[in-house]
Amino acid sequence: MPLNLPQHGPWALITGASDGIGRAFAQEAAAAGLRLVLVARRAPALDALAAGLRAAHGVEVRVIPMDLAPAGAATALEAQTRGLDIGLVVLAAGFGTSGPFLDAPLGPELEMIDLNCRSVAEAAHAFGPRLRQRGRGGLVLLSSLVAFQGVPRAANYAATKAWVQAFAEGLRGEWGPAGVDVLAVAPGPVRSGFAARAGMAMGLTGTPEEVARGALRALGRRGTARPGLLALGLEASLSALPRAGRVWVMSRVMAGMTPRPAIQGA
Repeated sequence: MPLNLPQHGPWALITGASDGIGRAFAQEAAAAGLRLVLVARRAPALDALAAGLRAAHGVEVRVIPMDLAPAGAATALEAQTRGLDIGLVVLAAGFGTSGPFLDAPLGPELEMIDLNCRSVAEAAHAFGPRLRQRGRGGLVLLSSLVAFQGVPRAANYAATKAWVQAFAEGLRGEWGPAGVDVLAVAPGPVRSGFAARAGMAMGLTGTPEEVARGALRALGRRGTARPGLLALGLEASLSALPRAGRVWVMSRVMAGMTPRPAIQGA
């Protein structure tokens, strides 16, 4: 059954839309009848996705190839879409790294902070006034299971997701009275291109589709969504532990998922 997203339309803007969770959000939003603005770095992948969504769902789709990591990119994106009544903003662009922090080159680590954190703040600041002025709408941010404790061998990545989680919780309190729903999505391991870029070997995983669909079902109903049985099970097993215990467990998990001594994230 298609999702019912009337107050979060007529347009949805989705970053990181060319692959993984962002792509799944685009598919779910199109199936719900929303018009789409798809943003990612890879134009051919976006064009192919847009053509498929138009054919399958008959919705209008616009494509904006853009790297959101540089300062000012999210502000430029808002300017390019100013004529559209965007009611849903999904900020799914991001990447991870893994391995010991000191064994990794600094450049990709700082780029990850730029994309996962700074660009999210910039995009929220750029699009937030439009959502607030509408008096309704939604903002979806991608947190993670790793956001709730430090994670050795993914220290910087987990820190970026902790920032996203706290940012979403704060914005929910600020924007909720204006009619804008803010949701943090905190999945566990997901089968996508993320693991390959992060240099991680994942075993049991959820799917991007269950993450996107579960998140959109939760939008407006709660502040944090953990879509899928895997994410719920992992969170339940960790939540009973003290924070130091969660850090220790995640260190063992990451040791098994990052067999190489040092992994670049980009």
